[in-house]
Order: sequence, then C-alpha cells, then structure tokens
Amino acid sequence: MIAHKDFYMHLVKNDGDSAEKHRDFYDEYLAVMDLTAEFYLQTVDTVFIKHALPKGEMLHRGKLVDTKAIRNVGLLTVEGENDDISGVGQTRAAQTICPNIPDDKRMHYLQPDVGHYGVFNGSRFRKEIAPRIIAFATQQSRGVKQSPVKRVIKGGKSA
Repeated sequence: MIAHKDFYMHLVKNDGDSAEKHRDFYDEYLAVMDLTAEFYLQTVDTVFIKHALPKGEMLHRGKLVDTKAIRNVGLLTVEGENDDISGVGQTRAAQTICPNIPDDKRMHYLQPDVGHYGVFNGSRFRKEIAPRIIAFATQQSRGVKQSPVKRVIKGGKSA
C-alpha cells in the first residue's frame, strides 16, 4: 500500500523518473497475472498450502515426484532475509529433500536486506546474487560429466 501511495505521490509531484521506475516495477511484478487462474491457484495449493513436494506427495502428470532420485546436478538455493512470501528456510528445504546430491554440488545463499522481489531483481540481485549464480554454474560445469537425472518421477521414465 505504501508503494502504491508513493507511486501516486510521484505522479502528483510530476516526478516522472520515480513514477516510471514504479510503473516498470509493477508491470513486471504483476506479470503473474498472465498465468491462468487455475494454474496459479493449483500451484499455490500444491506448493504453499499442502507442501506436497517436501512431504513426498507431489504428482507430475499423475506420477509421484521422487526428489531422492536427483543426484548428478548442482543445487543452488537462494533466499532473501526479508522475504515475506517465501520465508527463510523454505527454499533451503530443497537441500534437505534432495539427499543424494553430493556436497560439492550444493550451495545455499541467504541475501541480507532483500525481500521476495529483491531475490530476483534489482541492484542487490545484479551486484550480489547474480554473480553467485554465475560462479556456481561455472564451477558446476567445469569437469562435471553431464549425466541425466534418473527416475525423478517414481514409476516414470527418466527425466
């Protein structure tokens, strides 16, 4: 609400630069509106309400997802210290539910002083998070055999 009020105040004051930054932010931030309501609500229900993936109950195309089958890939998890949507620890939980990934293929990073949106966009993302993602991906690609993840879906074909 404060951001919308500030946006309005910048418009009233003829502060085009700040108003344009707010407009760009909300154009991108509200892009979730491009998803179908059914898909969005199903995702919220499955991921945030039922916690189906960490409970081992998530289905994909009718087959149970088996995160223990994931083993030959790098896993980088990133969280924002002030995230009000995905609380601290929620993303890191991926490290726990994928126990067969070797330690040298894992990394977790908690970015101080950013909220949910700041994990994906903005100056801290560009200066502090993106370089870590690039470094991790580079490290994982050096001398690592590119093996497919097998049996991610119980009873299904290799993914």
